[in-house]
Amino acid sequence: MSEIELKLLLDADHAAGVLQRISRLGIADGEQHCRLLRSIYYDTEARALQAAGISLRLRHDGTQWLQTVKQRGRIAGGLSQAEEIEQPAPEGRLRLAAIASKPMRKRVRALVGNAPLHPVVETDIRRTSFDITLDDGTQANIAVDAGQIKAAELSRMLNELEIELVRGDPKSLYTIARAVLPEGGLQFSSLSKAARGFLLAERGYIEPPAKPRMARKVALDPANTVQQAARASLRECLDQVTANIQAVRRLDTAEPPHQLRVGLRRLRTALSIFKPIVDCPERVDLVEDCRWLAHQVGRLRDLDVVSGTIVTPLAAAHGGEAGFHSLTEALDEQTAQVRDALRHLLIGRRTQSMLINLAEFIEAGDWAASSTPAKGERSAMSVMKYARRALDRRWRNTARHAEGIASFDLRQRHTLRKKLKALRYTVEFFSPLLPDKRMRPFSRRLKTLQAVFGDLNDAAMAETTLTAAPFGAMADPMAQRAIGRVIGSCQTKAEHSWAHAQALWDDLAACEPPWK
Repeated sequence: MSEIELKLLLDADHAAGVLQRISRLGIADGEQHCRLLRSIYYDTEARALQAAGISLRLRHDGTQWLQTVKQRGRIAGGLSQAEEIEQPAPEGRLRLAAIASKPMRKRVRALVGNAPLHPVVETDIRRTSFDITLDDGTQANIAVDAGQIKAAELSRMLNELEIELVRGDPKSLYTIARAVLPEGGLQFSSLSKAARGFLLAERGYIEPPAKPRMARKVALDPANTVQQAARASLRECLDQVTANIQAVRRLDTAEPPHQLRVGLRRLRTALSIFKPIVDCPERVDLVEDCRWLAHQVGRLRDLDVVSGTIVTPLAAAHGGEAGFHSLTEALDEQTAQVRDALRHLLIGRRTQSMLINLAEFIEAGDWAASSTPAKGERSAMSVMKYARRALDRRWRNTARHAEGIASFDLRQRHTLRKKLKALRYTVEFFSPLLPDKRMRPFSRRLKTLQAVFGDLNDAAMAETTLTAAPFGAMADPMAQRAIGRVIGSCQTKAEHSWAHAQALWDDLAACEPPWK
């Protein structure tokens, strides 16, 4: 049986609030149901089932034992899809011969072989659930799980919200999530309870520690359709954004806001690349939300760059002048305030709304519903053919904006910087489809040219930041002197870099694009 559910992590306070809100909303079909669920997950010593994406479980639900085999599907945007086979297990004993699906029974037996099965993970969960029906006829079960996951003599608490589709459109699961979690702070769950248990046994935790998450290659295949490629690319962007939101919330380092801003820019690029496939009002709203959030994150990122990348090396070079000390203190104070404000924003309503809308758009969006014949034809097109066209358009657009580069003013330089960034992200999205030998020289030249524009952007950003409040109003003349040194140094570096821009562009233009 196919199981589709939306999984969200909760903290203890949220769990209680969710239960109260469901009762107030009046969407429940009757009273809540409470059960104590004890589950035991089995595997071989070599973890043969886990490696194959299969979990084998005995569960006591308060009245009987059940044996469940679950084939792990995909969890993306919190939406979990898996195949589940369940039947009674008299006296709480495993019986592989009782697995109702013959193909699954054969597969499990082949994986296990003659190896004995051992209990690896145990969960003790108090489940409070409601059956609900929406106005459109969608039926679902919403459950708040609170309890312990135990493995390798370790125990960790878990609070989780599961919204399982019984009948209807998966889009409705996101509608329900909006209703029961309106205040913000949402975190999609990316792991099953079984996976968390095995993680506890192997690593000592049930949720990987927050850390900066860089962009990863999208697993594209030339056999993919454009629609498949669009979903895969957008999923990668959502994963990068959500991981770095958690990292910004928990870490005080400069890398998380940097990677969050990169993720948002890549997301906007992907929504642009695949616009002919995913064009709809929801896409327009998502682009605007990305732009808004990137602007908010950019305030922190700019302060991190000014403080850590620009001011700190200059302060060291100038022997610790008093003005640099005052400026550094002011930067640290302002950075802490902006980081705190951003953290509040990241758990706020607008950010949560954006994440739910994006996940729904990716996982449950019916992009073909309003398709014209031309749009339908593009959706089914080979991704290789589409990639070549998309890359050609980006390249021609970038080349057009690079004409006359030697005499560019600041506005034209800024425009070309954005075009180069979009070109680079587009190349990276489609890189799994392109020959690596031709990718390397093109990417290397593109990154070298982008570094010139990075110096230009740093100079403009440093001047804007340090001449605005609170730095521009600092009464300490030594601090103002340090600010002058910083701005002058950045401008000198930028002009020195720009002297090579024409040659670097010519070098890139002479390199045959890897998609040709």
